[in-house]
Formats: sequence, C-alpha cells, structure tokens
Amino acid sequence: MQRPEEDTGLAGKVALVSGGGAAGDGIGNGRAAAILLARAGTKVLVADRDPGLAERTVAMIAAEGGTAAALACDVTQEADCKRLVEATVARWGRLDFLDNNVGVGSRGSVVEEKPEQYRRVMQINVESMFLLSKYAIPAMIRTANCGAIVNISSISALRPRGLTTYTTSKAAVIGLTRAMAVDHGGDNIRVNCICPGPMYTPMVYAGANGMSEAARAERANASVLRTEGTGWDVGHAVRFLLSNQARYITGQVLVVDGGVTLRGPERDSRDH
Repeated sequence: MQRPEEDTGLAGKVALVSGGGAAGDGIGNGRAAAILLARAGTKVLVADRDPGLAERTVAMIAAEGGTAAALACDVTQEADCKRLVEATVARWGRLDFLDNNVGVGSRGSVVEEKPEQYRRVMQINVESMFLLSKYAIPAMIRTANCGAIVNISSISALRPRGLTTYTTSKAAVIGLTRAMAVDHGGDNIRVNCICPGPMYTPMVYAGANGMSEAARAERANASVLRTEGTGWDVGHAVRFLLSNQARYITGQVLVVDGGVTLRGPERDSRDH
C-alpha cells in the first residue's frame, strides 16, 4: 500500500510543456519531461512551433497508454500563450503544471553581438516564460487552487564563457523564477528552475552540424562524471520539481550538469 508521503501527486493532473517536440524520435528536454509526466498519470499538452514534432511526442506518449495532445504555437506571441492555456483548460478542465522549456543559443561578446539578435534571444528565452506564466498562473489558481512551474535555464547563467547574450537571458530566467516564487507562494504555486549542463539532445547536435566523436568526448570530459547528460536527466528533474516530493521546494535552482560547474571556467561554447 502506498503511503501518503510516497504519493507523487502527478496522477490525474494536467501539465503544459512548451518546446515539447524534438527531431524524429530523439529525446530533448521537453519531450522527456512530457513522456515522464504522462507515465506518472499526468495529462500533457505538448506545445511546439513545429506541429509535427509536438504530434510525434504525443504519439510516443499514446503508444505507452498515456494521455496527451499537441498544439502548434509561437510562445513569443502573447495571443498564442493565452490560447495555449485556454486550450489546455478547455480540454481537461484544469491546469496544474507548466514546464517552460523553450530557448535558443547565441554566442559572442557585447561588442560582437548585434542588438537585434540580443533582443530576439531575450524574447525567446525570457519573455516567452513571462507570457506563458502570466496566463498559466491565474488558470492554476482558478482550476486547481495550486500549481507548480519549472523554468529551464542553463549553467551558462552560472558560468559565463563567451556566450554573453545567452548567459544574460538564462540569468534572467533565474531572476524571474525567484520573483514568481515569492509573488505566488501565497497562491500555493511553487516555481523552480533547472540549469542543465552538457546534454545530448537533438537540438544541440543539429546545431553542431553533426558533432564529431572527438568533440562529443570533449563534452563528456567536461563533466566530473566523464559523461554527457541526456534529455531524460532534465526530464526526471522536471518531474521531481513538479511532484509532491518537492512540495517544500520553491525559488530554487537545480543544477543538472554532472559536476561541470565544479571545475574552473573554460571559454567553450559546447558545454551548455
């Protein structure tokens, strides 16, 4: 018999996962979180700019007997964020969890970066989380009287090394997380943040134009565990922070990096 303290509180709940697609059958951070939540009995709305990628995640969940739906959206647009939340509540009657998982990279110093690129990265990496949370939080309060949010940042926020705009955006995610945790703790809503390290995900390797084995080994060696993380590692962290097992944790930054940030900083764009 399951004891009350062992109940994860995920079964029968509803989650919205932004950036929940991934190339092919690859496992990115968002897809992993969506699958793991569904395995725990959570109904999942998978959002992605590419409807085919979101639908593939839904198909993978359905193949395991889980419940999910896909919706194409651009989370940099306020109207799309509002529509996402409304669609989730309309389908399942409530919203309990939000995984803010959308992000893009950028490299270069403030001298090298173009202002329009800086604004675009901040819009995608920070404003999207602001907008989705703006509509998700009232829905959580109205339909569930509680909730939990996880925002995905990066170890670049903790260890700058030549990715100034990206670092700035991911540091802002941490600030947003802490502010929302304080603002909405009284509403029974917890807000936490994950900082992933080197992850083997479809997005990272597509952006690297087919990373060589040597480059991949170098990424692995950046970790004190001498291995890369995967989307599953981030997904498990997301599921934990959304669950009742983290009921007394809010406003915190969980670093999932195999110990990369325990080492001295290196100017290397491949370890984030």
